[in-house]
Amino acid sequence: MKRQGGFTLIEMIVVIVILGILAVTAAPKFLNFQDDARTAALQGLKGAIDSANGIVYGRAAIEGVTAGAGNVDNIAIINGYPDGTASGIGAAVVGLNNDWQTQYGANASGAAKFTLKGREFVASEQCVVFTPAAANGAPTVTIEACAASRG
Repeated sequence: MKRQGGFTLIEMIVVIVILGILAVTAAPKFLNFQDDARTAALQGLKGAIDSANGIVYGRAAIEGVTAGAGNVDNIAIINGYPDGTASGIGAAVVGLNNDWQTQYGANASGAAKFTLKGREFVASEQCVVFTPAAANGAPTVTIEACAASRG
């Protein structure tokens, strides 16, 4: 009788098990969705803060309060833009104080830092940093390491 060549059922199961182990150990290195999601969330917050700055400045310009400190629609402003406090940028961006980890007055310029809820303000984490408007300027919004301090 002629013997047929091929794989036995046990050999095929062993190969499938080995491929499964490789997939489980290698996939997280190639599919790092958590970091991508965090980065996208921070970029979304940066965009929301930039939009809020424009909207608040527009309201301040209509009301004629684009110089010095003031208040527009219960939002504390400086030079027409939200200041770096909970009653400033915190009030201008809906949900900012509830949905994000916040740190107001993070440095000498009165910056505010925001990161994902439940995360810490350490160098290994990324934050959105809002630096209030200086004289005749607009506020800056950047994404940087949380522990970085700008004067």
